[in-house]
Amino acid sequence: MKGKMERAGTGTGPAESHRWRFARSGGVDQVVFRDGQDIARLRELDLKLWTALSMPVRGVDLDPRTAALLDVDGDGRIRPQEILAAVDWAVSAFKDLGELMTPGDSVPLASIRDPGILDAARLLLAYLDKPGADRVSMADVADRETSFAGTLFNGDGVVPPEAAGDEPTSRAVRDILAVSGSAPDLGGKPGINAAIAESFFAQADAWLAWRRKGEDPSVAPLGPDASAAAWAALEAVRDKVDDYFTRCRLAAYDPRGAAAVNRDEADFKAVAGGLLSPSAEAIAAFPLAPAAAGKDLPLGGAVNPAWASAVSNLARLAVEPVLGGDRTALSEADWSALRARFEAYAAWKAEEPGTPASALGAARLAELTAGGFRDRIAELIARDAALAGEAANIALVEKLVRFRRDLFRLLTNYVNFSAFYRHQGAIFQAGTLYLDARACTLCVEVLDESRQAALAGLSGAFLAYCDLSRPGGLRKKIVAAFTDGDSDNLMAGRNGVFIDREGRDWDATVTRLVSNPISVREAFWLPYKKLARMIEEQVAKRAQAGESKATAQLAETAGTVANADKAAAEHKPAEPTKKLDLGTIALLGTAIGGVSALVAGFLQTLFGLGVFLPLGVLGILLLISGPSMILASLKLRKRNLAPILDANGWAINTQARINIPFGASLTSLAVLPPGTLPSLPDPFSEKKKPWGLYLLLLVLAVAAAAGTAWRFGWADRWLPEGARYSAVIGGERP
Repeated sequence: MKGKMERAGTGTGPAESHRWRFARSGGVDQVVFRDGQDIARLRELDLKLWTALSMPVRGVDLDPRTAALLDVDGDGRIRPQEILAAVDWAVSAFKDLGELMTPGDSVPLASIRDPGILDAARLLLAYLDKPGADRVSMADVADRETSFAGTLFNGDGVVPPEAAGDEPTSRAVRDILAVSGSAPDLGGKPGINAAIAESFFAQADAWLAWRRKGEDPSVAPLGPDASAAAWAALEAVRDKVDDYFTRCRLAAYDPRGAAAVNRDEADFKAVAGGLLSPSAEAIAAFPLAPAAAGKDLPLGGAVNPAWASAVSNLARLAVEPVLGGDRTALSEADWSALRARFEAYAAWKAEEPGTPASALGAARLAELTAGGFRDRIAELIARDAALAGEAANIALVEKLVRFRRDLFRLLTNYVNFSAFYRHQGAIFQAGTLYLDARACTLCVEVLDESRQAALAGLSGAFLAYCDLSRPGGLRKKIVAAFTDGDSDNLMAGRNGVFIDREGRDWDATVTRLVSNPISVREAFWLPYKKLARMIEEQVAKRAQAGESKATAQLAETAGTVANADKAAAEHKPAEPTKKLDLGTIALLGTAIGGVSALVAGFLQTLFGLGVFLPLGVLGILLLISGPSMILASLKLRKRNLAPILDANGWAINTQARINIPFGASLTSLAVLPPGTLPSLPDPFSEKKKPWGLYLLLLVLAVAAAAGTAWRFGWADRWLPEGARYSAVIGGERP
């Protein structure tokens, strides 16, 4: 890199000369931030040289408020242009971006470049009764809401009742809050803003205009209040009165229906069989009154008990005031005339604006709209909004302090991964998993299990997926990379403890493993472990077969004893035992001789090395373990963090390698502390003897002796002619 870098995001064209420095981490060249100038010129660094091109705001150790300030479009992801916009803003806000490289939770006032932010910081400190402070801290920013709690006008455009200045206006604000909702001000108090006030007064004007229309005699024939009562009484029985007159017309249509329209005796018996009440639904379902051709509706007397009160209200509130006279019955023509008188009222009722403001009543709404409260509240809101610039700058003070604390840390987990490769705690590391006498620090929270299943296996690392739980029902999932030790005791179902970034402990249970080599040391012992497992399996099979055979023989013996008398009667001479075939003996001899010759030659060559015997033994070990170690080494060098992070929504732009030395540093094994005293003797320890070694040496010695004796003819006297060395090999023996 000689200073001629392509423009970020374009990949073409020269940029202003700036010398970048790169360091190799994870097998990839990554940019090094040496000073504030490197940060300020970040826009000139080619995007192809960035480690990541996108990251989620979930599942990372980044303050949610800081993440919200960076995630400008609010899509839950932070992209390069948002990073660059944050750096550009920091250039305009700080005098020296080098201060970001030593993160802290406060910013000296002398370090602030932007005059507006500087004035806002001083204003904030004044609100907090710290007028002489020379720096603004995260505690000051976090206490911003408290600092505004006693401030009536703070530039947010929200006026709480306390800011009204007089009781009538304060009461007006409370009434508006009660029916139109509220907005919190910077101090957390509920208040009203311009939108709420304008909406309320618009609704109040519309409802009052509608209300005034209802006072017209052509709409309300009895006046507003009496017409409302008459309308309510008419609506209460409208359907039942229509039903009654329809039944009367049906009876006039055909005399045969006169009885049917009034329900039959069985219906009355069904109702009369239980406890009767005028409000019973079964009674209310009966006709309003007995129907007959041309009959008027009685307004008292023979009226369904369930509707007697409603009919009485109709007569008192509507029929008599509108039609006049002391009526005891209502004809169908009168009923039609009564309904016609209220058609305009019905249309007016249908036009009523649906507004919560009507809950205050006509008198209170008229007082609020005509008493000057509209202008007074608008003046208060405008007075508060005039301070919006100061409030906005105070919000920028929070952004300033948060960027001082978090921006450089984000850059070292996004533009490069120096925080990860320098063991400074990467933002994607969720905590530490303690399991199988190991502590794994490369633990990533699982956000999408399906993507993890598809991608994480490509990392080449040994992964353990764990379910985490805490008291109170808290649950989540992590994936931990085991990068040192072996996998002998790692299996699904094992339990451990996970300590998260906040120091909280979680119960961890392994649910799934992705098997890959863990270390070269494990690969060295792998062939011998496989051999030991094969021997164990074969011994177990032979033991099982022997047990089955012994059980069968016992059963056969028991049957023979139980049937001894029958066996004696049916005894037949046993067939003579077949002698061992000479060809078989020769074949066995050849096999033994070949093995013996091989063992003898091997031992002769090995011990013939003399002082180089250790090198010979080492060569044999490498011959056995070498291929496994080479294969594991190749795989370990290709371990890649990118698929694990990509499965969580990152867009990793490089191969974030985890080579063997660095991988070993991510998983620490259990070791006794330095200076630990020697362990005391274990009174319950087993007396260990190298029986395996003894048996191996014995087998080798017997095989070597047998092979030597056969080769030199020392065993010819016990062997048939066809199995001797001269007969099998041909020629004279040595």
